[in-house]
Amino acid sequence: MRVMWMLEELGETYAYDPAPPQSEAARAANPAGKIPVLFVDDTVLTDSVAIVQYLADSHSRFTHPAGTLARARQDGFTQFCVDEVEGALWTAGKHSFALPENLRVPQVKETCRAEFARAMETLAARLGDNPFVTGDAFTVPDLLLGHCAAWAEAAKFALPGGQVGAYFARVRARPALAAAMARGARALTAA
Repeated sequence: MRVMWMLEELGETYAYDPAPPQSEAARAANPAGKIPVLFVDDTVLTDSVAIVQYLADSHSRFTHPAGTLARARQDGFTQFCVDEVEGALWTAGKHSFALPENLRVPQVKETCRAEFARAMETLAARLGDNPFVTGDAFTVPDLLLGHCAAWAEAAKFALPGGQVGAYFARVRARPALAAAMARGARALTAA
């Protein structure tokens, strides 16, 4: 969804194959069998954060220029999202559905919820009164955090209200996200 969302933000045309993780199609493109995968000419790109940042950089949109303090701050928010927000969600996910049942530790999900709540407090402090994490402009970490908010809701993690709740509502109300979700739903229905 992250990659499709960014492609929609950029107004790019793209073909979407809803191949599931670990499928033959996924393994043919990425030996780890992980999705998403983006084909750019003869090059295969993997890992959603890297793909989204590549797309933003290659279009000079939704990102600050490399080598600037604004980009360093943006990259800090991206890393925060991956480490603190997504880390808690993914660990809970692994212990809910991704790991073989004999390796799952359901009790770890309580720790994940506490880590997520702490990350939301940190996000509130770092966000302040800004409409987006780096200021007035929607950038890559906003897209990633918006995706994580949807993931958190699906996993029944408590999302905060107040400024962070308003921030998530603003990010998730973007027309490009609605377009990506609709396209994904149509592709899954047709599959």
